[in-house]
Amino acid sequence: MAWRRYPFGYVARDFDDVVNEAERRIQEMAGMRFLPPGGIADRFLPAIRGEFRVDVREHGDEVLVVADLPGVEKDDVQLGLVNPRTLEIRCERKTGNDEKDEGYFVRERQYGSMTRTVALPDDVTEEGASASFKNGVLEVRLKKVSIDRGTRIRID
Repeated sequence: MAWRRYPFGYVARDFDDVVNEAERRIQEMAGMRFLPPGGIADRFLPAIRGEFRVDVREHGDEVLVVADLPGVEKDDVQLGLVNPRTLEIRCERKTGNDEKDEGYFVRERQYGSMTRTVALPDDVTEEGASASFKNGVLEVRLKKVSIDRGTRIRID
């Protein structure tokens, strides 16, 4: 039973909900909510926060997470389940050599470590999970956990 393994998982989910609501309200006050999807806010906010873009979807008995990690090597990516509904992706984008900031007219690409905590739509388990990394795209497949709702009691 997954709930015995993570008895306080609801606390993390409630905290994530509060943080998401606070971020939504701040964006609304700043006027960013009125920008169309795919606009400046959607393109630059993840980069400003040191994050990267992800897609999360359900596919049968799996949850599929796809993350764009351009310029990151496979060996510099780490995955971990924080709890049954949260995946953490850590990576580091290294510079090719020890360049200094000299000679640049524009320097927008960021280097260093990035972390993204991804909320998942269902409880998942690390058993049977798989991940692939090709051309800067990480694809993680996680198996959903069926939650036992208890057993039936026969009435005599």
